[in-house]
Amino acid sequence: MNPRKTAPSPTALPRHRLVADTALTLLAERGMRGLTHRAVDEAAGLPQGSTSNLARTRAALLEAAVRRLAEREAAVLAPQEIADTKDPAAATGPTALADALARALHRYLSHHRELLIARYELALEATRRPELREVYDRAGRTFREPVVALLTAAGSTAPERHALSLVAWCDGVLFAHVAGQFHAAVPTREALRASCAELLDGMLRG
Repeated sequence: MNPRKTAPSPTALPRHRLVADTALTLLAERGMRGLTHRAVDEAAGLPQGSTSNLARTRAALLEAAVRRLAEREAAVLAPQEIADTKDPAAATGPTALADALARALHRYLSHHRELLIARYELALEATRRPELREVYDRAGRTFREPVVALLTAAGSTAPERHALSLVAWCDGVLFAHVAGQFHAAVPTREALRASCAELLDGMLRG
């Protein structure tokens, strides 16, 4: 795929966001080796040297990509997104939580697979760069912490431990259907909801 066809228009976004978005596109299309300052300039349609002016080092460019990834994932995997109901108790219960997570996961797998591939590239790179690891982990907490709060509201007696299991399950589903053995098909929202409900039932039954 030609990144020029998928990169945002230079006039559509602030330049720092355009650079970060283009970096994510390149990571998904070309991998870590394909991400350079020059490649970002070319793919984004920016004058040569523009990316270097905003992120002078490779580390700075990767950190910008991680921060932008977190922003975009927050709009896709919004754990606070609860089923529309007039019953406050139902809105914080396991059924609503399973529905919200299934909706978010299905949205991600259906429309944002490129973003997931970029995330995997950055996650692997973070294992080799302590400074990037810190940024990556901090970004990850923006998803994990709301999940802890939702599990607490749903009646979990061990919300931190249960959040780890639930986030790990979500990560596993996403990886399996993007880069793993089930990559050829996107699961239905109903199937995702059923699996998530089974997991939550086991956590919260006690």
